[in-house]
Amino acid sequence: MTNKTALILGATGLVGTKLIKELSNSKIYSEIHFLTRSEMKFTDPKCIGHVVDFDKLSKYADLFKVSDVFICLGTTIKKAKSKDAFRKVDYDYVIEATKMAKTANVEKLLVITAMGANSKSRFFYSRVKGDVEVTLQHLELNTVHIFRPSLLLGERKEFRAGEKISGLISTFAKYIFVGPLRPYRAIEANKVAAAMYAAAQKTAKGYHFYNSDEIEKLAQRETIYL
Repeated sequence: MTNKTALILGATGLVGTKLIKELSNSKIYSEIHFLTRSEMKFTDPKCIGHVVDFDKLSKYADLFKVSDVFICLGTTIKKAKSKDAFRKVDYDYVIEATKMAKTANVEKLLVITAMGANSKSRFFYSRVKGDVEVTLQHLELNTVHIFRPSLLLGERKEFRAGEKISGLISTFAKYIFVGPLRPYRAIEANKVAAAMYAAAQKTAKGYHFYNSDEIEKLAQRETIYL
């Protein structure tokens, strides 16, 4: 299918910025809408930004009338300042957007959670991501692709010392994380974006889950064939 339209939430993040480029370089999408808290400008006429209040997403229902919705929302407890504020971004906004996508009858919903997502985890971060996955499945959309990357590599706008150190370690450890440990390798944000694009072109309905190693394979196929 050509002449598709897309909506991206989390367009200013590490994966979201790469995804905008991925979609804008494609001839498949004629319009790429993205929701942000502050104005973003692009020279590509296909890219259309909308400054919104994420606490009042229901006001922007018409913007969800697209072919595919990509949700790349995510923050950190440090940046959010509290667990409640973190959950608002990583759970509440994601689920509200999903409900609106369902109402708009989008063709595909593509969402980033995280490696280790588990609603019963003793770790708050993993538990929130697991709650997202459980709720997504209860909402019963037509087609959902859920991406569970390990540590994301790439240049962020804000400096995260812990991730920078972990990223350096992961670069040297890539030859160690093989076999059953391969899904735990860090992965570049541009590969996650490429995999999301590739998954959006699939025709299989239902729920599909991708860990880091599967994301990498999907990204490679997108690079080779599309």
